[in-house]
Order: sequence, then C-alpha cells, then structure tokens
Amino acid sequence: MDRVLGWFRGLSPREQRTVLIGLAACAALLVLALLLPFERRVAHSRQAVQSKQADLLWLKSVAPQLASLRRTAPAAGNESLVVLADRVARETGIARSLTGSQPIGNGDLSVQMEHVAFDALVNWAAELVQRHGVNIVSATIDGGGGPGAVSATFVLHAP
Repeated sequence: MDRVLGWFRGLSPREQRTVLIGLAACAALLVLALLLPFERRVAHSRQAVQSKQADLLWLKSVAPQLASLRRTAPAAGNESLVVLADRVARETGIARSLTGSQPIGNGDLSVQMEHVAFDALVNWAAELVQRHGVNIVSATIDGGGGPGAVSATFVLHAP
C-alpha cells in the first residue's frame, strides 16, 4: 500500500485528479454492475406479486359463483354406473339403442349403442355428465343407419 501511495504522491496534481476520477468511475461501474441485476430481480418479483394479487382479486370475485356451482354439483348416488347409464338411457328415450355395457376396471364402464339419434345420444351424455357427475373417458361415434343416426361406444368413469 505504501508503494501505491508513494507512486500517487509522485504524480502531478493534474494526474492525481485523473487517477481519482478514474477510480471513482470504476467504483461507480462496479456498484452498478452489482446492483442492476439485483434491481431487475426486485422489479420482476414486484411484477409477479402484482400479477398474483390480480389473480386473487379475480378469484375472490368469482368465489360466489364457484360456491353456487359446488352446491348444485351432482351428489354421488348409491347406483352403480351400469344401472345409472341404463336408467338415463331410458329417461332420454334411447334405451332400445343400448346394445351392451361391460365394466372394464378402475370403475370404468364401456357402453355400446347402435342406430341412435345423434341428438338423443348427446342429451344422454350431457345428462350423465351434468346431473350425475360421470366422466366420459372416451367416445367413438360412427355414422350409420340413416340420417342423424349413429353408432357409438362410450367409456364412462364413475364420479
């Protein structure tokens, strides 16, 4: 350190000012290089918090709607999925088109229908999903049997 001070004192006043200004500029650049990434992270975090607060406000605004949906959600009955699918088929008028149903494990049921009106089939599926909470895992619908008539296979999962 003494050598550096000796060197500095040996400089002319004008050179000493130049060295001091250079040191101050280097110190400022070093501080900026350290603080800029930190400031960017803080700004990003603030933006994320604002986004989360906006999401929370939206969720609070739709909470009453979600609560009413939960209250009107279908209650799980004691009926088996086979009985439920058959009963809803009778209620929607497509029972005669029901050609078979068989359990395929994990609470799933495969239901086959032939020569059923497409609109009636959609009503049957909607009734199962909306009123009874049944999940449709897959559906295969093929045209045939006349205008508007289809054959279909559904894989249903109990609620």
